[in-house]
Parts: sequence; C-alpha cells; structure tokens
Amino acid sequence: MKIEQIYTGCLSQGAYYIESDGEVAIIDPLREVAPYVEKATKDGAKIKYIFETHFHADFVSGHLTLSKKTNAPIIYGPGATTGFDAQNATDGQEFPLGKVRLKVLHTPGHTMESSCYLLLDEKDSPHALFSGDTLFLGDVGRPDLAQKAAQMTQEELAGMLFDSLRNKILPLPDSLLIYPAHGAGSACGKNLSKETVGTLGDQKKTNYALRADMTREEFIKEVTDGLLPPPQYFPLNVKMNKEGYEDIDVILEKGTHALSPNDFEQAANATGAIILDVRHQSDFAKGHVPRSIFIGIDGGFAPWVGAMIGDVQYPLLLITPEGRERETITRLARVGFDNTIGYLKGGFQSWVAVNKNIDTVKSIPAEDFKKDAALKPIFDVRKPGEYTAARLPEATNTPLDFINEHLSAFPNQDSFYLHCAGGYRSMIAASVLKSRGIHNLIDVQGGFGAIKATGMPIQEEVCASTLKKQ
Repeated sequence: MKIEQIYTGCLSQGAYYIESDGEVAIIDPLREVAPYVEKATKDGAKIKYIFETHFHADFVSGHLTLSKKTNAPIIYGPGATTGFDAQNATDGQEFPLGKVRLKVLHTPGHTMESSCYLLLDEKDSPHALFSGDTLFLGDVGRPDLAQKAAQMTQEELAGMLFDSLRNKILPLPDSLLIYPAHGAGSACGKNLSKETVGTLGDQKKTNYALRADMTREEFIKEVTDGLLPPPQYFPLNVKMNKEGYEDIDVILEKGTHALSPNDFEQAANATGAIILDVRHQSDFAKGHVPRSIFIGIDGGFAPWVGAMIGDVQYPLLLITPEGRERETITRLARVGFDNTIGYLKGGFQSWVAVNKNIDTVKSIPAEDFKKDAALKPIFDVRKPGEYTAARLPEATNTPLDFINEHLSAFPNQDSFYLHCAGGYRSMIAASVLKSRGIHNLIDVQGGFGAIKATGMPIQEEVCASTLKKQ
C-alpha cells in the first residue's frame, strides 16, 4: 500500500494518491490531472476510483477530466447532485482497492454532502482518514459555505458538524493518520496548522474544536465566531464543480495567444479585459501598464485572484515573466478563471520598447518610512487578526480582501503609506487603488516585518491568559 499526498502550496490544498496491488484511488484531484495519470503509469497501476470529499468552493477539482481519461467513476457522499455522471455512495459503503478498502463516513456540517474516507488496511484495521474539509489539523471546516443551498443557518450546520465529529470520527483510534484537504492559508477554516499530516490523538489534544468537555452550544459558538465573509469566487467554483467545466487543455489553447503591444492594447480596449500583471512586486513598482492589477505568481496567487477579481467569467490579459505564460493560465484555471484571452508577447519590456505609456508605484525602504511615518496617514492592509495581534498604533486597518469597501478612507490629495506583512499584499492594494484613480500612495517595502525590524514602537495584543500570570 502506498499513500502519497500531493500538496499545492498556492491553494494550501492536499490531493491524495492511494495505491494497493495495482489499483489506485485519487481523492480531491486538482484540475490538471496529468500527474495522477503519470504516477499510475509509472506504478503499473490503474486508477479505479475518483473520490470527492465534497463540492469544493476554493478550487476547481479535476474529477471530470480525470474520469474521461481513465474511465474511473466519480464518487461523492450521500446527497450530492451533479450535472454529470457520478455515484452517490451510502454512509458506511466500502470500496475495495487492491488489498485494502476505503469506507465512506458521511459527515455533514461543512456542506451537506461532506464525507470522509476511512482507509482500512490489509488487516482490516483503520489506518488513515482522508478528512476533506470536515477535520483539519488545528481546526474544522467552516459551516457557512453551504447554508444558502441547504436552506440552513450556519449555526444549524455547525451543530451537524459537531455531531459528525463526535459520532463518526472521535471514536476512531488515536493512532489514526489524518490527511486533511487543506492546511494553513486556506479560507476554508480559521486556525489551520502548517502541518499537513497528523494523528487523531494529537488533534484530540490540540484542536480547540475537539475538546472532550466541549458542549454542542460551545462548539457552535466557537466555530462560527470570527468567520470572515468567504471570497466572492467560492460560489462560482462550487457551481463549476457541480455542473461541469471545460478541460484544462482547452483553456490553455484559448489562453496562450501571444499579442504584440499594439494588439494587446487593442484587445484590452475592445473587451474591457483586466490586465493582470504577475511579475514580482518590485518589478511592478518600477514600471507597469497603466491600470493593470498586480497579483504576483510567486505569492498566494490563485486565492488572491479569486478574492480580488471575483467573477470567474471576466476576460483577462496577462503580463508574465517570459516562459511562465502556461503556468499562469493553469493556475488561474485551478480557481475557475478560464477566460484568459492572451498575453503580452515579450513581457513588459516589449511594452517599454515601443514607447507605450507606463505607470509606477512609489515604494520606499522601511528605514525611510520610519523617518517620516508621523507625517502621513498609514494604512495596514493585513487581515484583522494580524492587525489586532501586532500593529503600528497610528495605522488604520483596511484589509486587502475588502479594500473596495474602504475606498472612502483613503485621502484624495495628500499622500499616505500602505503596508502589509511582507510587501506582496500592499502592492496588490496599490495596484487596485491606482486603477481606481488613487495615485497618492507610498508602498513600504518589506511590510510590517521590515517596519518592526527598524525598532519602531509596536502595539501588541496581550491575551487574557498572559494578564492573569502577571
């Protein structure tokens, strides 16, 4: 038996490849499925099943394409309704895989169809649980994503999740390996661990939502407390996962159109496409196409595209580092952004070479910021939790996720500072503000980390437990 976690850092997502005696099961595959097919071929094995733990909101799964390529059935838990051929497993149903078996545990709460898959080894002993978004390391799935479809409140779904965890998962052995669908960085939970594999016993000791003395009411309150609104693209990804989508190869063929600067400009004007610049933030600051949006390919790219652009149908034109065009289109497609209509041939330098207009972002080192910080307003675009934990006392929190809701907070004429944690998000914010006509901003290079290193006074939250010890 072989279990391989195929983890994608950009999405904080774990897909799983399980092989036994020449038979393979894939759980929650990414949209580009070639790696799974290649692994099975290398192992001399056949992909027998494609299991989905639920209808994913944060990425487009590869179940349809993988099924077409392998003829393996797509399997969901009870109650899943799809626009394509899929099998609804029953609670407790077992699927033989070589010398092992996968048992379906229906665990509604994150969504109604959410299910975990319990791997029983050759001795019929519980070996591992592929827990989807029901149980993470350090957290459990948020119960607010399915409430509209389920016609239930998030509190009602949280109550169902409590029952699922207590009745289906906690009675399993402490030695059971836990393989979740996500790790730290995912918007599908609040407190996910950076670790991506753990044991049930460790989770019983460390996961706030699994406390032995926790009442149902306490669970509902703690799990629903502090939930930020989900990104705009989540419902659109659910729709694609339920109803279907085009193969990734079709999306790549449509998107890999090299356009000269003139053709690129004409396409932008004719279609109203968003010009998405995915280079490094320092390169964007030095020069970019006016009104383009920066979201760097080497940061948390796909989730930020989803959060900032929202509508997966919106046409996109790309400016990428040379040679990374297909990678960018692929990573956009992972979160459902299938409408790339071309890219700037030769990259940004080709735009400069023909003397097209360019724009810049004023960006200064943290040491220079320290000298003049008291003279201008400061806007911190980190998440509220980051801001609350440690911040500049005079800074205003305008989280990047919801920056369009804070436009009125930014001065119209006087200049102001922007910073995030490390410089990536503040450059996204700068590009969004400039596209809205707000140009009087100054980015702080290196963000809060660099600011803190200058020795500037920092206001930090002191938790109640610390106060009791003093």
